[in-house]
Amino acid sequence: MNLQGCGTALITPFRQDGTVDEPALLAHVNWQIANGVSLLIPCGTTGEAATLTEPEWLRVIEVTVAAAAGRVPVFAGATHNATHQAVANVKKLAKIDGLTGILTANPYYTKPNQRGQYEHFRAIAEATELPILLYNIPGRTAANLEPETVLRLAELPNIVGIKESSGNMQQITELLTQAPRAFRVFSGDDALALPTLAVGGMGLISVASNAIPQQMSQMVASALNDHWIAARRINRHYFPLMQAIFTEPSPAPIKAVLSMIGRGNENLRLPMVPVASTTRRKLEIILGELGLLSDRPDDNLRVF
Repeated sequence: MNLQGCGTALITPFRQDGTVDEPALLAHVNWQIANGVSLLIPCGTTGEAATLTEPEWLRVIEVTVAAAAGRVPVFAGATHNATHQAVANVKKLAKIDGLTGILTANPYYTKPNQRGQYEHFRAIAEATELPILLYNIPGRTAANLEPETVLRLAELPNIVGIKESSGNMQQITELLTQAPRAFRVFSGDDALALPTLAVGGMGLISVASNAIPQQMSQMVASALNDHWIAARRINRHYFPLMQAIFTEPSPAPIKAVLSMIGRGNENLRLPMVPVASTTRRKLEIILGELGLLSDRPDDNLRVF
């Protein structure tokens, strides 16, 4: 498994009645792969996993795996703040034929210390033979996974990498200078993709690629192939969009963008709500400047 490149933290499409739109998800996955994305992450933060029922969570992952059909790796989001429940969830995922691996974040709300996080992730790793990507996102979980702890976890055979969303480049650089060569560090922030790749990261797990998969994939591929002029050019061009999609809590802005470019709708599940009018106008201006706005006003109503 050559785990590198641009992955997409997939949105979960919903119908107007709030149910999961499986045909839209299938089409979105196919569009992502056709446009060069090399890794798919269903049921993460961007996928509104915290609002899905257990049957919905499993079904979204099953649909994604079936749609990917082995063309790219699929790492399913599986996070819980109770270790015993996280272990139980991972065991359920192991029954999905074709699933590549698991992405699991810091335990949220409970704010465990480093020892607690180590034991939590170790228990998950020991409960499955599937490869595991750690997910450090202290802004959402209120717990930071420090490099020393990550390095200890990297000694476990099926913990293969980390999605780093701390936003702390010193911490990310410290990890990359000490991690085993085979351990994969992915940027979890679109805006920090190039800095992370520059110090040794192997890819990006992107929110922006839901809307611009080809462009984000090309940027990451250029950097990995030492074509830094091309990578910087793409980054500079799309950086305003990368920033704007985090003006409000994700995934509301990226779903607004998908609606504006004619590739989805803005249906969210509470407590997530559509973006404010000021954010919407900001996104419209940026998309217009990038030439990405849909030509037809009813495009945002069509199925993918």
